[in-house]
Amino acid sequence: MATLRDIQKRIKAVENTKKITKAMKMVAAAKLRKVQTRMLDLRPYADKMHEVLASLAKGADRESHPLLSFRPRKTVEVVVVTSDRGLCGAFNTNILKAAQGAIDNYKNEGFEVSISTIGKKARDYFKRRDMTVRHSWTGISGNVRYSSAEEIANDIKEHYMNETIDEVTVVYNSFKSMVAQDVTTVKLLPLTPEEGEKEAGADSAADFIYEPSMEAIFDRLIPRNVDIQIYRALLESSASEEAARMSAMENATQSCTEMVETLTLQFNKARQAAITGELMDIVGGVEALKG
Repeated sequence: MATLRDIQKRIKAVENTKKITKAMKMVAAAKLRKVQTRMLDLRPYADKMHEVLASLAKGADRESHPLLSFRPRKTVEVVVVTSDRGLCGAFNTNILKAAQGAIDNYKNEGFEVSISTIGKKARDYFKRRDMTVRHSWTGISGNVRYSSAEEIANDIKEHYMNETIDEVTVVYNSFKSMVAQDVTTVKLLPLTPEEGEKEAGADSAADFIYEPSMEAIFDRLIPRNVDIQIYRALLESSASEEAARMSAMENATQSCTEMVETLTLQFNKARQAAITGELMDIVGGVEALKG
């Protein structure tokens, strides 16, 4: 049976843990406010840019730009975005489960799969399973910069244009609310029209006047769109990570509070039992003296 001193030590340890989890929640909240503002500012721009380029590309010659070209799929690149650190609930687990499912599906369809990772958790996950990672980026989680997105996007564009990979899919957590993050799988390359626009096809292509030229517009905007979509994925993932960490630390703090209450009750019962035992010893001694 635990002694009073042992219980006191456990209460002190749990209270210290509670202070840590509470502080981590506050830090995550501060980080979330910063990245959420950037993410919400970027969303309309990223959405509209993709929409406009997809609309322009649906009636254009697919050979007009290397990032538009369709070719038989042999190798599919899956880019997995996770965090560098843990303590964020099921944030990384959900992403890795979805990524593994997508990889298995591609392999079952007969495609070769190339894997790139963003974040230590994804890198370590695939290394533990002896799966080759083509490229890995770390140190971005919690410190998202546009230059990092450009570096990643340039690597992907280079391999796509060199025909090392034939299609690129990005798997990341999309921020919905403080308590909800959705795993999102997006085909990054080649650029394709939205499902609802495919029926329109080339009928609307004649409505566009390209100035200075279609080639000049595509050369400037299509590579930029890849940069922007990667940057968006990084911001969405970062916001989702901090929201998930806030929720996890709040739950941990609540668990610590409940554990302290349970241990305090146990301590009081043990102390009461000890006092009762001492009183019985005293009474017994007094009765013995009377005899």
